[in-house]
Amino acid sequence: MSRALSFIANCGGAGRRALYTLGLCTRFFLAILMRSGIVLRRPRLLWQQVFFLGNHSLLIIAVSGLFVGFVLGLQGYYTLSNYGSEEALGVLVALALVRELGPVVTALLFAGRAGTSLTAEIGLMKAGEQIAAMEVMAVDPIRRVVVPRFWGGVIAMPILAAVFSMVGVMGGWVVGVQMIGVDAGSFWAQMQAGVDVFADVLNGVIKSVVFGFAVTLIALYSGWQARATPEGVARATTQTVVVGSLVVLALDFVLTALMFS
Repeated sequence: MSRALSFIANCGGAGRRALYTLGLCTRFFLAILMRSGIVLRRPRLLWQQVFFLGNHSLLIIAVSGLFVGFVLGLQGYYTLSNYGSEEALGVLVALALVRELGPVVTALLFAGRAGTSLTAEIGLMKAGEQIAAMEVMAVDPIRRVVVPRFWGGVIAMPILAAVFSMVGVMGGWVVGVQMIGVDAGSFWAQMQAGVDVFADVLNGVIKSVVFGFAVTLIALYSGWQARATPEGVARATTQTVVVGSLVVLALDFVLTALMFS
């Protein structure tokens, strides 16, 4: 009986902490939205963050997209050849990248590369008392530090997802057409006929935007709430990768069920 009560108490405590964290994160998000006017008055702050988050993540996104395209080209050809449908390789690669792998893998890589950078940057600013110094000088740290980084991540994420899908398609073309020998005309014609701009491409863009919101918010919130110690910053950085990845996968299931059901 005591073990059962202890288990119920632990579950209740975990639920209460989860609701408390969700409430704090929601308040943090609303504070960002209320102060977002600074990106219109000082757009240079925004473009600096878009460049920092997007350009510094571009290489790993492009290389990953290329190798994912290679794998899709190989696996897709061997699967389709069993049914005599090798000409459909182009549409298979494009749909897999545009609908799922492009937004999802980009978001996971974005969480590991740019998300951890945001968390560590905000956490180290807290540890170095730079956030406190801004408050002493009557500078709103959310307005000056957090808001440009948030919208920079939201804008950079769809661009990186588009680059991932584009490079992935080229990787599938290299393997399927140049190495295996699939007809190039069939590869591109099937892709053009089978990929719809609104049903496939637009839904992939919507996914990438939602993932950009989620990953960037989690990264900034983890850094904002991190303890001002090296251990606290390290724990917050790890939390960004773990929570961000799980949220991306959960959101992908929900969005896929809503879009393609």
